[in-house]
Amino acid sequence: MPVKSYKPYTPSRRNMTSADYSELTTDRPEKRLTVGLRKSGGRNNTGMLMVRHIGGGHKQSYRFIDFKRDKVGVPGTVATIEYDPNRSARISLVHYADGDKRYILHPVGLKVGDSVMSGPEADIKTGNSLPLVKIPDGTFIHNLELLPGKGGQLVRSAGGQAQLLGKDAGFAHVKLPSGEIRIVPSNCTATIGQVSNIEHDSLNLGKAGRTRHRGVKPTVRGTAMNAVDHPHGGGRGKSKGGNHPRSPGNQLAKGKKTRNKKKVWGWMIVQDRRRAQGG
Repeated sequence: MPVKSYKPYTPSRRNMTSADYSELTTDRPEKRLTVGLRKSGGRNNTGMLMVRHIGGGHKQSYRFIDFKRDKVGVPGTVATIEYDPNRSARISLVHYADGDKRYILHPVGLKVGDSVMSGPEADIKTGNSLPLVKIPDGTFIHNLELLPGKGGQLVRSAGGQAQLLGKDAGFAHVKLPSGEIRIVPSNCTATIGQVSNIEHDSLNLGKAGRTRHRGVKPTVRGTAMNAVDHPHGGGRGKSKGGNHPRSPGNQLAKGKKTRNKKKVWGWMIVQDRRRAQGG
């Protein structure tokens, strides 16, 4: 995905970059695979604000993505490569031999006209989905399941790829993009390849308005608020009022351990992502 820059005829244009979308083949999604989205504004059913910084944004339609890849043994052909406003990755529309149409996450290197297949008998090539037990060690994968048949839950964002390190006693060792190494049941499925739109993280929005178009409202510092609005509020100058850094809901923000080690997933983590990063 080439990155597009602009002539700096205003200060905000000077560092602004965007995708040129040259890899897309259509701007009209498959209508029966979409549904309209209603904006929540970060509020629950009673109108109470539950999540800050959400509001506004461009109108969007949700695209139903086939994360399960359960069309086992049915060959499909990539018909289009499309933009999806609901995720950082590109998506592909696949026409299957039985007449069905589904969206999948678009991996790097998959082109219009290429064939894809799911199931244990599928070839080891980009875009195919197989159980981990059938994938060779060292292969890069994405759209990884945590529970067999539930659908891919890990490694779904732009540029993401995990590496299958090995298999033993019904489990597979997988190294995630964060550096975390965890074990996953070897009958879980994953898709071969790396998620598309690799340069997504290198884009510079350039101005506040582009963030508002995405439905993100400005963030106000707690120390700039009144005491009634935030634990850091009130006082004189930049005082935090004697509080350690914390959220408006009084949750400590720096150093407090929040992972519950008693949860069922705890024993599946072989190497924590913080240790992998040297933290």
